[in-house]
Amino acid sequence: MPIVTYAYRAKAANGGIMEGVIEAAELRVAKQKLKAQNLTVLNIAPKTRTFKDLIKEYNPMKPKPTTADLVIFSRQMSTMVSAGVPIVQSLSILESQAENPPFKLALTSIRQDIESGVSIADAMDKQPDAFPPLYVSMIRAGEVGGILDTIMQRLSGFMESAEALKAKVKSAMMYPAVVVSVSFCVTVFLMVGVIPTFKEIFASFNAKLPLPTEILITISDAMRHYFYLVIAIPIGIVYGIMRWYKTETGREKMDTWSLKVPVFGILLKKVAIAKFTRTLGTLLKSGVPIMQALDTVAATAGNVVVQKAIRSAREAVKEGQRMTDPLKDAHVFPNMVIQMIAVGEETGSLDQMLNKIADFYDQEVDAAVKGLTSMIEPLVIVFLGTVVGAIVICMFMPMFEMGELASK
Repeated sequence: MPIVTYAYRAKAANGGIMEGVIEAAELRVAKQKLKAQNLTVLNIAPKTRTFKDLIKEYNPMKPKPTTADLVIFSRQMSTMVSAGVPIVQSLSILESQAENPPFKLALTSIRQDIESGVSIADAMDKQPDAFPPLYVSMIRAGEVGGILDTIMQRLSGFMESAEALKAKVKSAMMYPAVVVSVSFCVTVFLMVGVIPTFKEIFASFNAKLPLPTEILITISDAMRHYFYLVIAIPIGIVYGIMRWYKTETGREKMDTWSLKVPVFGILLKKVAIAKFTRTLGTLLKSGVPIMQALDTVAATAGNVVVQKAIRSAREAVKEGQRMTDPLKDAHVFPNMVIQMIAVGEETGSLDQMLNKIADFYDQEVDAAVKGLTSMIEPLVIVFLGTVVGAIVICMFMPMFEMGELASK
């Protein structure tokens, strides 16, 4: 069922009138969410999407709250709360210091909601662009347990680790992406700008050209006359893959394939394991109930295969069973991970065991990235040299033949 954005007017517990938007699958669920925030709904209806809203939604250049903003906010908030500064006053101070406009706006909305009687977690839940579900779940656990400062300190460390993991993967992907892009541009330049000059030279000889040279010249002519296709086809392919990936079938197939692809699949598996164990371990250590923790981890897994495994584990825990069997059936988690989780369940130290696994796989990802980078570099150079070399050989083949005829 698609998520709908509803605009509402509601009365807060202190009698103040609030206006805002909330996302839900249907009107009944939206009203229940507002009621859970101690709000009395006065008016609620689906929000009308204007042309300006569409531009904001699909504008890739629009500023967004960043992980760095959230890390700094968490550390500063933790310090002020532990020092006894009231929540509203702490938010006012951080709001005045925030440099990112969208994050500043989110803090303003949160402060106003808290002043109206809404809990911190519920106020943050209304700002999904700034505060992800995992963050909100931990804040809610901190509120209930009275350890909000400790939770925020833990959150900042968790997010820094997650960001470092993401940076490692990006660094592994960046080099081959740049080299392949450069090789594509060089190939297009040779085909469109250089080969036509050789074509005129060959035409003046009135001699039959070798088959590879004729094929290359034909491709060059096609690219020159239909240059817009050279640009449109790659863009169309990328756009089509992205649209297909957004479908349920497409995402499932792509995520399954990504874990099986040679070389990169191993890295992605290690990243998925590190993310799963770190997130679940942090949530459990922060006092989040295991059912809620597994729900949150599944929602932020980033891979359908891993997500299904986690949801199966949740169902197993719900029925009083161990979570290790569904995780083993997913064929993503190695036996070592399954055994360590099983030991953690049996000894009651699952959060500690998960964090140990995460530390181990953070190191594994680091080693895999370094190995991948050192292996990809010569492969990409060979690929680029083969493409450019093949073009050069095709262009010089007629000259070799003409040189032989001249010598005879």
